Amino acid sequence: MYQDYMKQIPIPNHRGSVIPFTSWMGLGRSMKQLYGQPLHYLTNILLKQWDQLRIGSEDEYKPLDIIIHPHKAEATIWLIEEIHRQTSSHFRIASLWKEDSMYNGFIDPIFPRLQHTS
Repeated sequence: MYQDYMKQIPIPNHRGSVIPFTSWMGLGRSMKQLYGQPLHYLTNILLKQWDQLRIGSEDEYKPLDIIIHPHKAEATIWLIEEIHRQTSSHFRIASLWKEDSMYNGFIDPIFPRLQHTS
């Protein structure tokens, strides 16, 4: 059901403005607010992992938008989001949720209205 819903949400084909960001999760939050769309559970998990990978690096405290251009970073997230929405197995997502009792912390409480095509 979750995967079917996420698959129906179109990826924005126009970009807003340049979004300043200091972390991957921060950029994800800003994108959700700007576009009024949730990000897939797997995308949220990946953004968290990318932030964790920075811990201990020489650029750990440098804002990410100085390291990676905001347009490239946003485009990367939308590409990954499209992959997660269109190709993820609902069986695999269910097994991940079964292993993670806190999974609902990575499901966004944003529910855009979907246009039904008949």
